[in-house]
Amino acid sequence: MIALELLPLKLWELQMDSEALAKYLEQTDSISKPWLLAQLRLKKLAERRGEMTAEAYEAAIADLHQDVMNLGEWWVGIEDKEFGDR
Repeated sequence: MIALELLPLKLWELQMDSEALAKYLEQTDSISKPWLLAQLRLKKLAERRGEMTAEAYEAAIADLHQDVMNLGEWWVGIEDKEFGDR
């Protein structure tokens, strides 16, 4: 279980595997935030990298990149609410 004292930390500061990250997202009610789900996908991809061909890994990274780019600039004007310290 992820200690809730860690909540003020940024996700990229936490060293955890994809299972722990998924639990953290659930515990912090962040599962509906698409940019965090992309981070979870990236973590899972990194964990599977050794099992993938270079081409498959590059294709998966490109797919994830496109999905992140498709999010657009939805955060403009609400940066403090979405990314600020709470």
